[in-house]
Amino acid sequence: MAATTPSTTPDLYAKARGATAEASTSRLQDIAAAVGTPCYVYDADLIRAAYATLDEAFDGYPHAIHYALKANSALAVVRLLQGLGAHADANSLGEVDVALRCGFRPDQIVFTGVGKSAAEIDRAVALGLLAINVESPGELNRIDARAIAQGTTARVALRVNPDIDARSHPHISTGLRSNKFGVPIDEAPALFREMAGRSGLLPVGAHVHIGSQITTLDPLSRAAEAVVALAHSLRDEGIHLQHLDMGGGLGISYDGGPVVNPADYVRALVTATKGSGLKIAIEPGRVLVGPAGVLLTTVVDVKQFPGAKRFVVVDAGMTELMRPALYSAFHRIEPVVLRAGEPGPVDVVGPICESTDAYARDRLLAPVEVDDLLLVRDVGAYGAGMGHTYLRRPLSPEVMVERGDWRVIRRRQTLDELLALETE
Repeated sequence: MAATTPSTTPDLYAKARGATAEASTSRLQDIAAAVGTPCYVYDADLIRAAYATLDEAFDGYPHAIHYALKANSALAVVRLLQGLGAHADANSLGEVDVALRCGFRPDQIVFTGVGKSAAEIDRAVALGLLAINVESPGELNRIDARAIAQGTTARVALRVNPDIDARSHPHISTGLRSNKFGVPIDEAPALFREMAGRSGLLPVGAHVHIGSQITTLDPLSRAAEAVVALAHSLRDEGIHLQHLDMGGGLGISYDGGPVVNPADYVRALVTATKGSGLKIAIEPGRVLVGPAGVLLTTVVDVKQFPGAKRFVVVDAGMTELMRPALYSAFHRIEPVVLRAGEPGPVDVVGPICESTDAYARDRLLAPVEVDDLLLVRDVGAYGAGMGHTYLRRPLSPEVMVERGDWRVIRRRQTLDELLALETE
């Protein structure tokens, strides 16, 4: 098994390029003062570095890095990755259209999703995407029918379920037989034979994705070996694929603990695949953008009563970051400017009228007061993308920091915009 590495979560206070801690702290304060809180701040240079780490680790082996838009589909983020040479992984027609708007060609987009509607299939077939990842025999029939009706051939890859435990949170596990995703891998050969005989289908790949936030290499390696073995058996039957889509799921270190080195992950995939001669596709999201983002939030209250917990109430809540409420996910939380004094246990909670609206419970935090600015780390993935407007809270702004400058890439939503689709 490849070595794991400690967290490489970037520090937006002090940059390797030589910025001082004071200058970076001042920048975060300037951003908060200019756009208000809550707000998300992304570091473009760190996204570039994460992409380069994956790309270079292939060491010339044929590959495509399909950025998973579900992690963060902000136009500026997607355009940045497109400019670096990424391809796209879309899970909805909305994401397909965002990818096209950001400059991706249809033949650079894979379309994944466990429940594709008739309208989604129709459009995906018409666009001529690189691959539609097929989830079931019924979906295979529907894609074939729409391709024939349009007088074309749809490029398809079959998503296989290898019954491998990703050892991540059960809510983000997708590779077990008990999960809703894909078809059992032992059923795949028969379906590939059927696909090869359909006039409306061209089988181009096999797809496997066993989960998200995976922090050990073994399940990823075993999934790759399983899909490579499937490709070999298909080739022996005369069915020649063009690529193997190994999915995504590589985890990041939210708590500072060890994770898989991304370069070791890529090298393991290449080792498993190179005997097949097939191109590798991967679908990273979190590992590219997660560590590059922080959420800025302001302390709006601090309260404690005798014999009770100490609560730090902030202006960001589950409307800005759902992960703690959904998965009890851990995110590091720090004051932007430290005050003197010893850290003490607190619950960091949001303003939403739900008991699940808490970012941290019994967490050691340095002393803070009302109006202090806090940052929540590692929110570049599944932060703004899962944001919502419960309690009529407008969507928060997003900011991109790049080479010492910053710009707003999404302004704060207004109440009029939030209500624009409604009638009285």
